[in-house]
Amino acid sequence: MTPAEDAAPATSPSYSAAGTGARAGARVRTDREIDQDIPYGVRIAAAWAWRGGLILLVIGLLVWLLSHVSFLIIPIMVAALLSGLLSPAVRWMANRRVPKGLAVAITVLGFIGLIVGALTLVGRQLMQGFGELWSQALTGVQQVQTWLSDGPLHLTAAQIDKYIEDATAALQNNSSSILSGALTFGSTAGHFAAGLVLALFILIFFLLEGDRIWAFLVRLMPRKARRATDGAGRRGWTSMVSYARIQMFVAFVDAVGIGVGAAIIGVPLALPLGVLVFLGSFIPVVGALFTGAIAVLLALVANGPVNALIMLAIVLGVQQLESHILQPLVMGKAVSLHPVAVILSVAAGSYLAGIPGALFSVPILAVANSSIRYIAGRTWEHDEVLATAGAGGGPAPEPGADTTFTDVHLPGANPGGEGAAPNSGAPGSDAGRGTDA
Repeated sequence: MTPAEDAAPATSPSYSAAGTGARAGARVRTDREIDQDIPYGVRIAAAWAWRGGLILLVIGLLVWLLSHVSFLIIPIMVAALLSGLLSPAVRWMANRRVPKGLAVAITVLGFIGLIVGALTLVGRQLMQGFGELWSQALTGVQQVQTWLSDGPLHLTAAQIDKYIEDATAALQNNSSSILSGALTFGSTAGHFAAGLVLALFILIFFLLEGDRIWAFLVRLMPRKARRATDGAGRRGWTSMVSYARIQMFVAFVDAVGIGVGAAIIGVPLALPLGVLVFLGSFIPVVGALFTGAIAVLLALVANGPVNALIMLAIVLGVQQLESHILQPLVMGKAVSLHPVAVILSVAAGSYLAGIPGALFSVPILAVANSSIRYIAGRTWEHDEVLATAGAGGGPAPEPGADTTFTDVHLPGANPGGEGAAPNSGAPGSDAGRGTDA
């Protein structure tokens, strides 16, 4: 063989293929070597970084999307919380053979009557006590003026009058902003009324046909994911309902403690103050502090600094009772959330959505925490609640039958029926029928 023939195999197809494979193998080995040169901790951190960034991006996109449809989301969440609170009454009447529609009507009308009665009573108290409070406020202002002139500041009457004139001029110069704020408040009040009507409408259907609504949502998921979705929804719903009920109990204790204490020491408008504390306590930590500060300020204006200090001691005592007894013993068992997580969620919710965000941030966090733990632990694979709710049992539907709104039940929403689970307010479904665990 000539030297030229010896060189020929280098360009033959078989040799070229072998050479290409060798070069490809060398490239793969080089990539692996480069990857191994990167410290293991850096590789793990990079993997966590891009996954965490993707999660944050999705969460940010979801928050942005929800902020643009808040006029729909807020009524739905209000209706969900109220349905969790009112469903025991509907279930109690339905278990005593009261028709479901009539039970829902009685419950909703009774709830509305209770709210209207409370607002009427509070309004009368405000009308009766406002005159006395106004005179006490004027007396307090005069006492402040006396302290400014005779106290350590030694301000003259002319200086005090000048400060009052400056404040009046500032109000007049910003009258357009105040008017704009009043118009904005009027528009917000209109939106609030519309949202209230929408929430009431949704509440009726949640109580009446919550099982069918949940069935429809579960069946939107892929078949193999329905059982996990069903179980996670149950667990999240249970956490939200438990939070709402226990938070109402905590708010009631705060309202009774501060309201009764204010009435004992002679603070005016004790009943409206108690109602305000009750409503404010639904915002964890922040709401109680804000309403407690209002109580102390009211005592200061009406009865002076000594009475305000007594009111402050009452508020702090009630807050200590809530923080060290009610929250750990009652709330901690229902919602496994650290106090730091609660505070951060309230801060983030109030920043993103104002008062509604502060109100719903903790329930949303509780639902997410319970649902994620359920899915991460693959609990649906051995969940007895799913089995008793009919996930895989019961008669098969007739051929061609529409099963979109059948065979799936919210425990408690279908009392005594197939799949009903007394003593449970969590949503359930038969969505796992015929699916792989």
